[in-house]
Formats: sequence, C-alpha cells, structure tokens
Amino acid sequence: MPLKTVLFLGLFVVCAAGAPMMPILGVLGYMGHYCTGPEFQWWAAPLRPWGIRYSFLLALATAVGLARNHRNWAFGKSLLTGQEKMMLLFLGIVWLSVAIGEDSSWQETMGEDPLCWKMTKVIIFALMLSHIVTNMTNLNWVLWLFVVSSLMLGVQAYDAAHAGLVSEAGRLESVGGPDFHESNFLAGFLGAMLPLIGVQFLRTSWLGKALCLVAGVFAANAIVLTRSRGGLVGIAIGCVAAVVLSPKKHRVKILAGLVVALLGGIYLVDPQFAGRASTIAAPEDEMDTSARSRVEIWQGGVEMLLANPMGVGAGNFTRAIERYAPQHPLRDAHNTFVRCAGELGFPGLILLTVMVGNALWTLRRVIREARALPESHGDEVVLAAYGMTVGLVTLLGTGLTTSMVYTEALWWFLVLPVCLERVAENTAAELGLVRAYARPAAEGGRKRVPNGLKKASA
Repeated sequence: MPLKTVLFLGLFVVCAAGAPMMPILGVLGYMGHYCTGPEFQWWAAPLRPWGIRYSFLLALATAVGLARNHRNWAFGKSLLTGQEKMMLLFLGIVWLSVAIGEDSSWQETMGEDPLCWKMTKVIIFALMLSHIVTNMTNLNWVLWLFVVSSLMLGVQAYDAAHAGLVSEAGRLESVGGPDFHESNFLAGFLGAMLPLIGVQFLRTSWLGKALCLVAGVFAANAIVLTRSRGGLVGIAIGCVAAVVLSPKKHRVKILAGLVVALLGGIYLVDPQFAGRASTIAAPEDEMDTSARSRVEIWQGGVEMLLANPMGVGAGNFTRAIERYAPQHPLRDAHNTFVRCAGELGFPGLILLTVMVGNALWTLRRVIREARALPESHGDEVVLAAYGMTVGLVTLLGTGLTTSMVYTEALWWFLVLPVCLERVAENTAAELGLVRAYARPAAEGGRKRVPNGLKKASA
C-alpha cells in the first residue's frame, strides 16, 4: 500500500474517531476531504473496494461530537443567528421549488444526487461549523486547513499539468473535490483562498510565513492553469476590495504584498492565459463565442424568472433554458444569481442577496466591535474579518460568470462571519468583557448581561 494511502487512511481514522470527543477534528477532516477530493486521487485507489463514504462518516462523527459536547457549546446570544435562520429558510425554498417546480426526477436517472438533498447536507454542515468554530483556536485550525488545502490543490494542479491532464482547450480540469471538476470553480475557490493565505501570513511566525508563501505561489499557478476568465474577474474585484478595506495598521504591508503578488502573477501568466484574459473587456462585436453565449443565456435567464416567479425548480435551469434561449440548449447559467433566480425564483434570489449582504455587514460589525478587545486579540479578529470579507467578495466576483449556488464553499463563506462573531463574543468573555446573552459553558445555561461590550463587574 503506497505511503500516501497509509497517511490518508491514518488521518481519516484520527478525524473520524476523534470527532466524538473533539468535534473540530471532524470539521477539519470534512473540509479537507471536500477540498482535496481524495477518492479521485490515484493513491486512494487501493481503498475504493472498501466502499468507504468518507464525507458522510466524517459529518456523522462531527454531529455525534457536537451532541455529546452540548454542555460546552458557546454560541453567544442566540442558538441560531439571523444568518443561520435565513440558511434554513433558503433550504426550505429549495425543497419548495422541487415540489412546485418542473419535474426534476431526471437528476437521479443521470446518476446525480438531487440538489435538494445536496443542499440539505451543505446546510447541516454549515450549521455544525458555526456551532463548533466559536473560539480563536478552532478558527485558526480552519484557516490553516485552508492554507494547507490550497497548497495540496496547487500541487495536484502542477502534477496534472505536467502529466498533460488538460482539456482540448488547454484548461486544467478535474483537480480536487467534486465541486472543482470544472476549472472555473477551482479558480474561484483558490482565488477566495488567497486573501486568507495572506492574512495567515501576517498573523504567524516565519515558519508559518514560509508555508503561506509556498501555498500562495502554488495556488496562483493553479489559477493560471485553469485559464479561467471568471477567476481573473473575481481576483481583480477582490484586489480592489483588499485595497479599499485594508486595516490602517496593516495597510502598508498589505499594499506591498499585493504588489509582490501582482508581479508574481505576471511572471506565472503564459500566452494562452493572457489571450483569454484579453477578451474580458472586448467590445460586443469582438466577443468570442463563449462570452457572447453567456450574455444570451443571462438574457434567457431573466425571461425564465419573469415567466416563472417561483422558479423552475432546483437543478432544472439547463433543461428549461432552451425555451428562453433556443440557441443554447442544455447550457448552464454561468452566473450564480441568474441560476438562483431561474431555479428558485424571486424568493431564492432575494434571500441569497440578503444573506450575502448580511454576511458582509456582520464582518463589518465584528471589526467595529473588536476595538473593545485588547490590541493583540482585537488585531486577530480584525485580520480574520478582513480576510473573510475579501475572500467572499472574490468568490462572488467569480460567481458573476460561474454558477456557485450549490457549491459548498460559498456556504462556508456565508457562515464563517457567524463563526467569527461568536469567536469575538467568547474572546471578550474570557478576557473579562461580556456580551449580550453570553453563555458560561460551566453553567450550561444562559446569563443575561447588558448589551454591547464592556468591562465585567468586579
């Protein structure tokens, strides 16, 4: 059995067996599995006859750990925040769209899991994530997982490119987990990881900085190999957000890092990537076939929404688009919000937009309230919020030309602000500051205290 196989199996056993005692192990195992897609790698082939459902077992072990450790929950002022309630409502809209929309049974006949079931699993894990990652230690583990996963994806992409595993168009495909089998999704995810890698670079020691630097280089190289214009659009929007929103204390370092990253990106760019990138801002009469077809599909998506205000049903966009854009049968929307609107109607589109806005507002509020924390702790919270903000903006920028409604990574970024808000609340409690409805773990109950952050009474 190859060494990589033994290492992977060992890590899986540690995470699955350890999650009932330490739920964070299940979270890390599940997220790492999602990012790297080990069952698709050659070194996992010896384990395939065993039929192990890695993600299901990791999620189940995490749920057991969460239930077993319920007395130690520290969820702050409410068990479910507004963002979490909206996620559950969105899941309800997905199921409703299946019930009242067009027939979607074809998804099962194609060997695919119905999207309503996939979204159920996604939302359940997102809620477990937001109730486990409620202190800075667990949040740091998640952020470092993103760094290591980006490095692994970058190495996979490098190896795949050198082995000639690219599409006829010269684009890298089928690297990483199931959501990344299309190059634009991989580019969007790695683009969103770059700000978090940069934040970890600022927050860590020299050894950690070296790891972040290597991960950043490999991730950027993988993005170039995808030839994704959507990924480039997302990164460009993210860079603007990174400059505009940069914390004053770290602004010089951030600007210097962006300049270095830009120069490194230019060095990595090859003629094929540069040629595709040059068509992004081309006038309409100079658009290539792919870009022009997306505009026509978006127009058809708007007509689909107007004709079906409650949507055509989750997963049915590709089957319905032919009626509104006959020249593009069986085509995806290539836009997160257009696909959401077409399949889930006005309710889904409005709720998704509100959740995005609420996530960004929550991060902004956390940054403002972190000023009440001692400088070292407050700085950690501010940098984490900054990285999450830029990462979410980058991912949404890519989503302008890629359909990410049902990709798990999007929902992680929508729920991470809840995690960070709880981290800030619990950090304040540990330092002698209190926040509304802080919950002392030892008492197993809630204690009402005045709103806002302030020094606890002696």
